Amino acid sequence: MTDETPTASSTPSISDSAIAASAAPAVPSTARAVQLDNYGGVDVLHISPVVVARPAAGEVLVQVRAAGINPGEAAIRQGYLDQMFPATFPSGEGTDFAGVVVAVGTGVDAFAVGDEVMGWSEKRSSQAEYVTVPEHQLIPKPAELSWEVAGSLFVAGVTAFAAVRAVSLAGGDTVVVSAAAGGVGSLAVQLAKLKGAAVIGIASEANHGWLEARGVTPVAYGDGLADRIRALAPGGIDAFIDTYGPEYLDLAVELGIAVDRIDTIIAFEAAGRIGAKAEGSSAASTTDALGEIARLVAAGDVLVEIAATYPLDEVRAAFVELEKHHTRGKIVLIP
Repeated sequence: MTDETPTASSTPSISDSAIAASAAPAVPSTARAVQLDNYGGVDVLHISPVVVARPAAGEVLVQVRAAGINPGEAAIRQGYLDQMFPATFPSGEGTDFAGVVVAVGTGVDAFAVGDEVMGWSEKRSSQAEYVTVPEHQLIPKPAELSWEVAGSLFVAGVTAFAAVRAVSLAGGDTVVVSAAAGGVGSLAVQLAKLKGAAVIGIASEANHGWLEARGVTPVAYGDGLADRIRALAPGGIDAFIDTYGPEYLDLAVELGIAVDRIDTIIAFEAAGRIGAKAEGSSAASTTDALGEIARLVAAGDVLVEIAATYPLDEVRAAFVELEKHHTRGKIVLIP
């Protein structure tokens, strides 16, 4: 290839669509993806070749640069959420991703080949080298976001967004957040601070410094937690966001918080038992919510911590680390 540009008189006319097609990167017919053939521990996860689905009308094919992993995916893999989110095997895995558009279906006008995007899959397919999704599940990736942050933002971001919205925070409120340094909790405490609330974050002592740096008052979990929280908020607690488990909904009730201002993203049975809210990612799975979170992160108003990155081939190790439940921030797969 030379730097010479053929003149119009010496070159046959070529349509714009043909030029775009010739410039588009080659897409393989199969690519590697995380798969599982039955419920179980991390040992059921494996990397297998899968067909790369060419985009139908209204769809976009993305070469994945980063894909987050989430506790909910571990729970689904273990069969704990079979009643709510049953799997069909063989199953892929993953919701979050960011990458580069490599093909678009007919009718797609918001994105073109080469665009950097971030979004989500509703087919458990993002932990892979390529993913195909509808156009309305993508937003442009802000240049200020790294691939790791963009690729892990959807689930944690919109879940935190929904949880904070569910408890109707206003300036002067005091809210408690459980697992406050985790993937969702670390975002929820920051969003709550932006609402003007005083935030008490339940976390291990190893994470207290990080919470204090975000303007959050930390408190250690364990025996006597209710008394420690009362001492930190003698005027009372207005709201509670649970990102860990049912014991914290019981704690919220013990603290005298109205059930319509208690939200959990995980303890669905307990929420039904006490009448609390259970609004999480499904309550805010929109490009508007993702775009707002991405804007706040890009502007530096919300910090997303990347705890670790793993190659796609090391997906088992990534989930082993996640399932220790001591990670601050997000763990990300890099295909």
